[in-house]
Amino acid sequence: MKLSWEPITLDLKTTFRIAHGASDQRFNVVARLEHAGLEGLGEGPGVTYLGESQAGMIAYLESVAHLMVGDPALLEDSLERLPPGSHAARAALDMALHDLWGKLVGQPLYRLFGLNPARIPPTSFTIAIDRPEVMAEQAQRSGYPIIKIKVGSDQDEAIVRAIRRATEARLRVDANAGWSRQQAADLIPRLAQYDLEMIEQPLPVGDIEGLRWLRQHLHDQHIHLPIFADESIKTSRNIIDHAGAVDGVVIKLAKTGGLREALRLIAVARAFEMQVMVSCMVETSLGVTAAAHLAPLCDYVDLDGPLLIRNDPFQGLRYQGAQIILPDSPGLGVNWAAAPMSSP
Repeated sequence: MKLSWEPITLDLKTTFRIAHGASDQRFNVVARLEHAGLEGLGEGPGVTYLGESQAGMIAYLESVAHLMVGDPALLEDSLERLPPGSHAARAALDMALHDLWGKLVGQPLYRLFGLNPARIPPTSFTIAIDRPEVMAEQAQRSGYPIIKIKVGSDQDEAIVRAIRRATEARLRVDANAGWSRQQAADLIPRLAQYDLEMIEQPLPVGDIEGLRWLRQHLHDQHIHLPIFADESIKTSRNIIDHAGAVDGVVIKLAKTGGLREALRLIAVARAFEMQVMVSCMVETSLGVTAAAHLAPLCDYVDLDGPLLIRNDPFQGLRYQGAQIILPDSPGLGVNWAAAPMSSP
């Protein structure tokens, strides 16, 4: 196998502001594995709050290029050779290996996993933090039946109230670890009146006891609003600590290090009777299509990355409203929309 890579810069349609900060561009990396005249593709997103950068991902790929040897269909052997390091770069390699595997056997990845793409739940559409009236207008204009609302500002209740008045869509709230225990305990009962579907990562990463306390506090008030952990959950090992503290978990390939670990995470979450949502960072159709191949295993879907950027260089999954349509070509089913840039 020959490994190459290239940096890509994604231009966002609007400023993407969450509790962690704001950005107008994202800096990702595409990994390419060539074997027997076939090319496997994968994407790593440069998410700063996860400690990922374009330079760091490229450095990791450079350091492991010599390890990409042997039969690409022996995925576990290839992945076990990889040393610890950038989860996003490992995710890109994992995707590329799965893409190559599917192309070698001539089957789409979902079929190799034994999954039915017709069972993919509808995706949400994300509204980043802004003034309440701006967010409400964006939610209404989107026309999406499921809206994910980014919060973590000093206007959170006003934001949710404005969006609820503007749309009858199902609403999900994502605090991105932006609330304290007391803020969450005060806010969530007030937000519950706006008919929310779930609350995502209300407390800081690592405050598992706080999540456990908050969940019980809400139940004591007869508020049965599911709490999902996102930033707190990276790999399957994190699930055990969260058992009984949350109702569900959010998987993202950039956190798990790829599809292989994401499958393990889903299995462990199910063993603890947790619900699962598959989500993404700001990514192209490449990374999001890879995640969508796992979506039939999940209860909820938040795969809107390509809808947030102006310059997606790939063609893969399609959207029919909120419904995701997976390509049926071999592997991930993703192709370059334009000729790829030169690689190292």
